[in-house]
Amino acid sequence: MFVINHSIFIMEDDQAIVEMVETYLTKEGYAVTVAGDGDEGLRKFEQAQGRFDLLLVDLMMPKIDGMEVIRRIRAYSHVPILIMSAKDSDIDKALGLGFGADDYIEKPFSMIELSARLKAIIRRATQYASVETKVAPKHNILNMGDLRIDFDNFAVFKHEEPIKLTSKEFEILRLFAAHPNRVFTKAQIYAKVWNDDYYGEENVINVHMSRLRDKIEDNPSEPRYIKTLWGIGYKWEGR
Repeated sequence: MFVINHSIFIMEDDQAIVEMVETYLTKEGYAVTVAGDGDEGLRKFEQAQGRFDLLLVDLMMPKIDGMEVIRRIRAYSHVPILIMSAKDSDIDKALGLGFGADDYIEKPFSMIELSARLKAIIRRATQYASVETKVAPKHNILNMGDLRIDFDNFAVFKHEEPIKLTSKEFEILRLFAAHPNRVFTKAQIYAKVWNDDYYGEENVINVHMSRLRDKIEDNPSEPRYIKTLWGIGYKWEGR
């Protein structure tokens, strides 16, 4: 007899995929909720007051598409979101991640791959939440330029105004700020922040770096802090 550890909300209109994923995840010990379209998904999410550990969202849903669902949920919730999409388009992936999704998986996918992605995302979110709620006796704070980074409390301020970062954006910022002037390749960033093997997930890195720069830089097109070394990677040069 297994113990249910996490709750997964599947928003998908393809019944065959729903049945396959729901059956597998239930056997793995997850509590599974299902919605067949975006409108139903948003209603159930609100009714549950967002009490899910992860959302699996299809982009091409009827009534309200996945992009809009993610956008609305991200307006008030940081629940981890994994996009499921049959559309092999970098534009769709970039838009989805830009709205706040944490990762994506392309259809068709194996249950083993899906399970590994879910576990990795939930593990990262759980670790982030546990650290975020701790009250540290001594703050580990870095002041650099107009930024103040409070590593103990996962807080970032620009011109003394708080900046709202996702867990991965903060981890990227922490990685660079802790290693000034060190060059990181995209593969190294993915391995350290996503804690997973890098399979050319270049678009994921590009989107997250762009979102982070939009938040911390005065002029993201001419970044002061995180510099791009074309063909190599990135490094932190903030002073």
